[in-house]
Amino acid sequence: VQLQASGGGSVQAGESLRLSCAASGSIFSAIAVAWFRQASGKERELVARMPTRGITIYADSVKGRFTISRDNAKNTVYLQMNSLKVEDTAVYYCNVVYPFASYWGQGTQVTVSS
Repeated sequence: VQLQASGGGSVQAGESLRLSCAASGSIFSAIAVAWFRQASGKERELVARMPTRGITIYADSVKGRFTISRDNAKNTVYLQMNSLKVEDTAVYYCNVVYPFASYWGQGTQVTVSS
């Protein structure tokens, strides 16, 4: 399965972006989908994770501003990002987890300026 992330860009603080992650195969059987991010000079961190069964979790820094979702019919995972902050600047990666494999997208850059 190949994942193609898109939707990144340069925005002003307070604006919104929606990231998309299109899978080349079905995500119906995925046990979880997630978004991670990596800022320059920092380690990759979890932004949001949505299991097929269970509770969706968000990083404390994005709670109330970001929403993860999935559309199995379109084989696409989304990350709606509202009220963006300068500290949200990073490369964002999507991750789709199946019972026996995990796949990553190539990353999409999000730059937020004040």
